[in-house]
This record gives sequence, structure tokens and C-alpha cells, in this order.
Amino acid sequence: MQALFIGQTYIDVTFITDHMPTGDEKHVATNYAVSFGGNAVTAAFCCAKLGIPPDLMTSVADDWLGRMFVDMAAKYGISVHHRKVAQSSLSFIMPKGGQRAIVRCRDDNFKHPFPMLNLAGCRALHVDGHLADAAIHYAKICHEAGILTSLDGGGLRSNTHDLLAFIGTAVVAERLCEQMKLTPGEMLTYLRSRGCKIGAVTMGARGMLWYDETGTERFMPALNVPDEQVIDTNGAGDIFHGAYIYSYLVDPDIAWEQHFKFARAASGYAIQHLGNEASLPTLAQVNETAAQFGLRPQSPVELGVVSEAWGTAKLARPAAMRR
Repeated sequence: MQALFIGQTYIDVTFITDHMPTGDEKHVATNYAVSFGGNAVTAAFCCAKLGIPPDLMTSVADDWLGRMFVDMAAKYGISVHHRKVAQSSLSFIMPKGGQRAIVRCRDDNFKHPFPMLNLAGCRALHVDGHLADAAIHYAKICHEAGILTSLDGGGLRSNTHDLLAFIGTAVVAERLCEQMKLTPGEMLTYLRSRGCKIGAVTMGARGMLWYDETGTERFMPALNVPDEQVIDTNGAGDIFHGAYIYSYLVDPDIAWEQHFKFARAASGYAIQHLGNEASLPTLAQVNETAAQFGLRPQSPVELGVVSEAWGTAKLARPAAMRR
């Protein structure tokens, strides 16, 4: 296990339409995609697509959608640790004009306690706050062991305040600021008060306000993707999380600014494609997206220019140090 992701699984049905029928109306969508969904789940698939398949603890039902999800994870080499539910969860997503309307159908009534895992070799934990008991259990263990702990704070969960005490890198959405009645700047102050070493508030097309390893507040603008190229913004934030976890695993010694720049290029690629699976970038596509906006590589990790030999050497280094 190199990394563990914990979150709720959805099957996403994403469709583009110029009209939403009501009553007895019927209408044919312009385009559609069916893929895996969920915050930490999509981040895990992104990390795997980039080259490091993680372990994933998530809700899985013994139905045809659940079996489809397990097949999806196997395709990407992801080891799934099941948290059993009766029915698979679904999301119906309609992207339009850089926004997306979502209807969720969720089963989070877990039939059994979360599984106990052997964390030997684990170097990063990423949670989205779902599976709240498992998230705080493993966050505490990893925090005490000096393993990177990361939170996708897309919204207020039942255990957000307590969970943050064990989180090293917290990247939250403006929605959480609104729910907690805080400005983005006040949210950064709050994250510092909870002990987060790196804190950030993502603001969609307006970029990201964050503070670095020294506590200095900084601003990272979003890539200026032309409106006509923006197809589906759903999941772009999740891909941002998965990409910075991947970047950290490849080289934990570089500054977090480089991890975030790499992740920004990954999410810039994502919003130009429909559905989560089509939105997952390869390293080459991260590099191409950065080049599309005139960004020059400052490090091999930043823009995904990672040779196989270089990446293998980086990943082998911790094992060599342990020996």
C-alpha cells in the first residue's frame, strides 16, 4: 500500500441537454457518460491513472452497479476494501455554463464496521469526510505515524472539526466557507487553528487562496480555459486532489506549490472532457495542458515530465532507506 483513499462511491450519470423535460415530456440528451464517482473515489482513480494505484476503502453494494464499480477499479489496479451497503449510490449530473446541477441517491447505511487494514508502506492518506468513523480512525493513525494526511473539504461533514486535528493538508471548497459562514481568508485562519500545515480554499475559475509551509498566504490563479472548451467541471476538484497526492508520492521533498501547479494542470485537462473517466489525465496530457497555457516546467513533477526510470528511482528511494 502506497496510499489509502477513503470515501463514498457513486456511479455518475452525466448528461448534456438543452432542455429539462417535466411532466410527461421526453427529451434526448446531446451527450452522456457513465463512470465512477465520489470525491475521494475519483481522486483515487486519478492517482492510479497517473501511475500509482492506491488502496481504496469505500461503500460497495452487492448489486450490478456495485459489481460494475469493482470491475472499473480492477481496470486501474486499485485495491478496493469494501464497506458493505444494500444499494449502490447514484449521481445524475447536468453540466452547463461552467456549473453543474446534481441529484444524488445515496445509501450510507453501512452493514458492518469499517475494515482494519495493514498500513505498512503507506505514505499518504486522503479522505473526503464520508465514512466518517473510518476517516477519523485512519487519519489519527497516519497523523501520529508521520504519514501525509489530506482532506477534501468539499462540504461540512459530521466530523469535520474533529477530523481536521489530524489533517496535514486541507484543501476545502468555497461551499464549506459558506456553510461555516467564513470568508476564504477566515477559513485559512481556521485551518491554521486546527493544526493543518497546508491549507487552501478552491474558488473554481477564480483560482485558489492558500498558505504554504511557512504559513504565508498565497494566491494561485486557475488556468484560463476558454468558455467554449469547458465541457464538464464536475470532478475537476477531485482530480486536483488525486493529482497532488500522486505528485507528493513521486517527490515528497519539493515545495507544495509544485504539487499544486501539477494538480492545476490535471484539473485544467479534466474540465475539457465529459464524465470522470474521460477526465482522468495521463502524465503526457498534464504536460500538454500546461503547455497549452504557456507554462514552462520548473521541475519534472510539476508538469508531469517524469521518465519511467526517474519515477522508479524516486519510488524506490523510501524502500532503500528502510533497508
